[in-house]
Amino acid sequence: MAAPFRIGLAGAGRMGRTHLRALADCESVRVVAVAEPAARVREGIAALGLPAYSSVAGMMDAGGLDGVLIAAPSDQHPVVVAEVAARGLPILCEKPCGLTSAQARHAAEAAAAAGVVLQVAYWRRYVSALRTLRERILDGSFGDVHLVCCYQWDERPPSREFRAHSGGIAIDMGVHEFDQLRWLTGQEFVTVAAASPPPVTGAGLPPDVDSAQILVRLSGGTVGFVSLGRFHPPGDMASAEVFGAKCRARCDFLDPAQGERAQLEALRAQAEGFAAYAGGGKRTGASAADAVAALAAAEQANAAIPALAGAAARP
Repeated sequence: MAAPFRIGLAGAGRMGRTHLRALADCESVRVVAVAEPAARVREGIAALGLPAYSSVAGMMDAGGLDGVLIAAPSDQHPVVVAEVAARGLPILCEKPCGLTSAQARHAAEAAAAAGVVLQVAYWRRYVSALRTLRERILDGSFGDVHLVCCYQWDERPPSREFRAHSGGIAIDMGVHEFDQLRWLTGQEFVTVAAASPPPVTGAGLPPDVDSAQILVRLSGGTVGFVSLGRFHPPGDMASAEVFGAKCRARCDFLDPAQGERAQLEALRAQAEGFAAYAGGGKRTGASAADAVAALAAAEQANAAIPALAGAAARP
């Protein structure tokens, strides 16, 4: 059996710990070290038997890594990508790879200049049911595709601390749906319109809303609808629905009744795909260019919502 691909995990917050669960029993890809600035969290990582470092630099200095999975807060992605790229290590960066399309481009440029692989972790591309749906769209099974709907509703709103680093609902949540729309249909965004209820208010809070409905026109003539929200008491959910001239199909791939099973399976498949790509194989996940396109759509959505219009202009 080939030696496992050794990953260093940069960030052990909510998403970082989700990756740890996904790879806990994976033989081909293993997390062998973690970088996390919070001492309390590092103590928990050390209890799992993993070396825990206070910085990404310290983790890389220790050596023994084949690549780095970046799960730090979104606003730190570009800096960490550049730091890891400078060491010559392949990178799997959690979405969105920055808070703006410009930041994602800079991250891509840093990786390209260093000659390292950069894949962005849009894990839905590894959900088998969505892959099947995509194949059906692209092989013409639906005929002319009139409408593709993508829904993502979280159980509850995020914490104030999370909001401070997330970029708001269109960037934190919406980029998943925007990437999914492009990937499913093979089409590009032409126009983006949006509506939402009043903004979230509170001293010190960045601009944000807790739900948004977004309508897009795609380059092939298909219309896309994205529904985002943070009040779904049964639990986090996500689904996709396709209306074509020949038939309709709905894919409820993230179901509260099944917990995080589908996500964990996809995260594991994603890590395996990244390891193959880093080893010279074909890329099966999202590229930096895909991340730029998703963030550009999110910026257009922000600009279409009065409460968020100023957020799209941030550097």
